[in-house]
Amino acid sequence: MHGSMEGDTVHVPSPARERFYDNRGYGHPRGDALALSPVEAAHLLFRGDLEAVDGMGFRSFLATTDTLVRFLVYKDLRERGFYLSPARDGWVGSDATDNIDFVVYPRGNGPWDGVTEYRVRVVGERAAVSASSLTETLAVVDEESEITYFSVDTPDVTGSTDHSLPENVPGMLLADRVVLWDAPSVLYERAFYGQPLSARDASSTGSMSIQCSLVEAAHLAERGIIRVDAGIEGIIERGRVVEGDRFDRRRAVYSTLRDQGVVPKTGYKFGADFRTYARIEHVDELDHSEQLIRVVSQDHTFSPRDLALDGRLAHGVRKRMVFALTDATGAIDWRSISRLTP
Repeated sequence: MHGSMEGDTVHVPSPARERFYDNRGYGHPRGDALALSPVEAAHLLFRGDLEAVDGMGFRSFLATTDTLVRFLVYKDLRERGFYLSPARDGWVGSDATDNIDFVVYPRGNGPWDGVTEYRVRVVGERAAVSASSLTETLAVVDEESEITYFSVDTPDVTGSTDHSLPENVPGMLLADRVVLWDAPSVLYERAFYGQPLSARDASSTGSMSIQCSLVEAAHLAERGIIRVDAGIEGIIERGRVVEGDRFDRRRAVYSTLRDQGVVPKTGYKFGADFRTYARIEHVDELDHSEQLIRVVSQDHTFSPRDLALDGRLAHGVRKRMVFALTDATGAIDWRSISRLTP
């Protein structure tokens, strides 16, 4: 069978619908004829089901239409047993969106069933991926044409840590932290704020010296739990001197997590901003943290290599990688990524 280009669509005459759409889920029906996207036509040319499109074979068509990267993903998903459609407005089972390339149906289903398994965006390993566009499954094609799939989700960032805390605990702003010289031990032992100044601090007396990070101290000062001579303004100013605008983003995320019952602690050892605990009763009964949080602005741009590193690291330490996307108002969108095998 032969096809012909009509703008950005390949037209294949009757009986193309029965042969390619009804039996194998390719294209969009036009009566008994069929409209194909370039990547679908390329796959049919590759398989030998189409002889040519406007006289072009597979190699010439692939070069002319610049569909190689999407073709590799389309071919891979077909070989895994999926039917899939290009994201085109008005096509059966699909819709047009700037963020995805393919709508993938569950095995055994086609575009006529109205059920979606994945919505896939295709990028090369050197492409830029904006943080705000991380909404769907990501298929990254590397320089050797291997494909890595990432699941993108909106994670649950709520917890159940809730302890009664003291008020007006005195602290001292020193360099890039605040020290509470005589703090009620509940701040550390139950609510997991800061770190004891000494491992020999005896909480049996009911008090201890605790070192708090600037984001911890800002959160505590805003809520009247601690007080420092410099005031909350002094803590925030020091934080901005130390970290610049990043401090305000991290402070907003930290306070949101605490307000939602989640305990964030530094994620430095994992290359993240925070590691988190959904529930803490006592530090002596501390379990492993569940999530790694990286704080970025809404207009941040990732490279796929960075996403691969973050996902691999989180998987290696049995945690979920979560990105907190912040804007100037302090609003936060949460995204998580993990490796996916379709």
